[in-house]
Amino acid sequence: MAIPYYHVDAFTGELFAGNPAGVCILSAFPADSVMQKIAAENRHSETAFVVPRADGDFDLRWFTPKVEDDLCGHATLATAYVLALRKHNVWPVRFHTRSGILTVAQHVTQNNKDSFEMDFPAMPPQPCETPVGLLPALGFVDVGLKVALVMRSRDYLVVVDKADQVRALSPDMTALAKLDAGNGTIVTAPGDGDVDYVCRMFLPSAGIDEDPATGSIHCILAPYWAGRLGKNSFYAQQLSARGGSVQSTIAGDRVKIVGRARLYLHGTLEL
Repeated sequence: MAIPYYHVDAFTGELFAGNPAGVCILSAFPADSVMQKIAAENRHSETAFVVPRADGDFDLRWFTPKVEDDLCGHATLATAYVLALRKHNVWPVRFHTRSGILTVAQHVTQNNKDSFEMDFPAMPPQPCETPVGLLPALGFVDVGLKVALVMRSRDYLVVVDKADQVRALSPDMTALAKLDAGNGTIVTAPGDGDVDYVCRMFLPSAGIDEDPATGSIHCILAPYWAGRLGKNSFYAQQLSARGGSVQSTIAGDRVKIVGRARLYLHGTLEL
């Protein structure tokens, strides 16, 4: 079986930055075990598998190297970008996923043709007790931090005071994997200058020690920062080694997430 395959760097306008995603274009989904093996072989944080539907929509699934995911932003962005490369001409695209129907529209400006706007559910975080061991596992002691605001939605949200504190963290991934139990941990702080907030994302239990540039976490971050900053539109930077930038806007119970993408590789998987 020959599968058209694309390697796309998402949430960046440059190669070798942002978050790499694999995109497999299929006529029908193969066995789950096959998709999981492909994702493990790719070793990207996520590989997307997309199948056209008779009604013109698409079915979309995402796999990390270890598990099937229920919501992924950067691989959805990468998939929309690939469909544009393949001359898909009906926009916005509607993806049927484990998180319901997600739409992606082309976000074309005068100088940019590779930007897309995703419509995702808002997931406001709620106060929670800090899990024992979470802050030490994140490396708080090493950067001189003892306490932080901890909230929870789909993932834990840990809020600190300064961007440099987020940048300096060096988590113990083994310890963190024992705590997250399939839920990631986001660390965030106010940004500097034109940047509203910064963040990093860790999910070692799913095979993603640190996600380089994440879309879905802004379903949590945008509602939090909306309440704190009193605004609805944001420019955020993810402070991973590769880096990534995301624009987001609160729209009722939805979050509009905008990002760019670049093609690194197009080939064929032979199974």
